[in-house]
Amino acid sequence: MATRPKYSEQEMLEKFRITFANLVNQKTIATTMAEYGYTPEVNAIGKQLFDSTINAINFNKQEGNETIASRANFDSRLLWLTDTYASHRRKAKVIFRKDPVTLKQLGLWGRYSHAYVKLVALMKTFYNGILSNPDHIAKLAAYKISEDEIKNCITEISALETSRQLYLNEVGESQEATKLKDKAMSELVEWMDDLYSVAKIAMEDQPQLLESIGVFVRS
Repeated sequence: MATRPKYSEQEMLEKFRITFANLVNQKTIATTMAEYGYTPEVNAIGKQLFDSTINAINFNKQEGNETIASRANFDSRLLWLTDTYASHRRKAKVIFRKDPVTLKQLGLWGRYSHAYVKLVALMKTFYNGILSNPDHIAKLAAYKISEDEIKNCITEISALETSRQLYLNEVGESQEATKLKDKAMSELVEWMDDLYSVAKIAMEDQPQLLESIGVFVRS
């Protein structure tokens, strides 16, 4: 027994494209289907669904690409800051190793969490704490960590937070675009299934025409 083929999304769209083309270009098909209600005006409704679905798919891809780009930007900033902070932290722990009060004030006591929210909070505590104390700045300068470098890290933390927010926004937009794409595809598939059901009746004695519009004919 022949098995009905399964199609990917792209294969279905190509099948639908051919169907609409043949509904216009093949007079026999157009005439026969019109007799069963699929007039040019009705077919135009389906073609509009097809075009809208293609637009939704392209928009979804665009949003997906923007999400990937924004995530790459966020990851790059986070990696740089994490590595830089780890280096500065090691030096600061040596500098203030005999000053437990400062170690606690700068968040240097014990190990630190790599979880994003806690890590950013620690970095803010560290760099703002250093920058607010001239004595701390002088001591770090002796270990080749300049005041400008500290200020740059504070600026980078702000940029990191902005890049994360942009990434989260893109994720939300991408998810919404996916929902719209799926909805459009579902509506199109339903419309096409109705057309193919009617076509099987309208052209049941003309299997070659059914095949030409993408209707699987059992052998």
